[in-house]
Amino acid sequence: MNFKDRVSIDLEDGVADVRLIRADKMNALDPAMFEGIIEAGAELAKMKGLRCVVLSGEGKSFCAGLDMASFAAMNKDGVPGARNLTARTHGIANRPQHCAWLWRALPVPVIAAVHGVAFGGGFQIALGADLRYATADTRFSVMEIKWGLVPDLAGTQLMRHLAREDVVRELTYTGRIFDGTEAEKHGLVTRLVADPRAAALETAREIAGKSPDAVRAAKRLLNDAVAVDAATGLMAESVEQERLIGSPNQVEAIMSNLQKRAANYRD
Repeated sequence: MNFKDRVSIDLEDGVADVRLIRADKMNALDPAMFEGIIEAGAELAKMKGLRCVVLSGEGKSFCAGLDMASFAAMNKDGVPGARNLTARTHGIANRPQHCAWLWRALPVPVIAAVHGVAFGGGFQIALGADLRYATADTRFSVMEIKWGLVPDLAGTQLMRHLAREDVVRELTYTGRIFDGTEAEKHGLVTRLVADPRAAALETAREIAGKSPDAVRAAKRLLNDAVAVDAATGLMAESVEQERLIGSPNQVEAIMSNLQKRAANYRD
């Protein structure tokens, strides 16, 4: 299905305002939502002038996780990811995993603005973002254990770099619901704010005002930093910096600061 049936994108001044728009179902993940997120991600990956993304949910919640109706169809053909989950359809990920991992794979920063609930797959999709802003009363859960399942939208790979191992295990084994205050304490939320979407858009506009070359290089380095050894990471820093020094956007960063004016970066 067209991604606009489940996901909307508005681009302004380099910031993509991406919204899950199945508000009547708390943006729950049905087959169309999985497809919509994947198609939206593909659109963002090729979007010219993109410098930052804000991901949020319309209505009362960010995302309530897997749609209940989808449970009954999990072993039927035609449900994305229901069969042959070991097939790698998107690089290192299968289709469901890609819904969370694609935000990490996008070349620009992604900020998830979370409110209401982020359960199961919805929580894992938020974890795929670079940053997470939430209200103190947002409710989170690694809920898969409730249904006799494990987190499989890249959650085990994403959580382990944010929270302590024992915390990740406790949340995964129990499936208990915890609020934004606890999530921030564990490192699963970046910042608690009264209006996550407004705060995320403000940060996104700030990022969009920086050199897009440097921001993209920083994301590449930080993505790799959790997966490579020190020697590889140090070399990657040097390679990225060598490319940036003296480039048009790096010169523009220097000149705009010296001349105390807004920078005019080229994408």
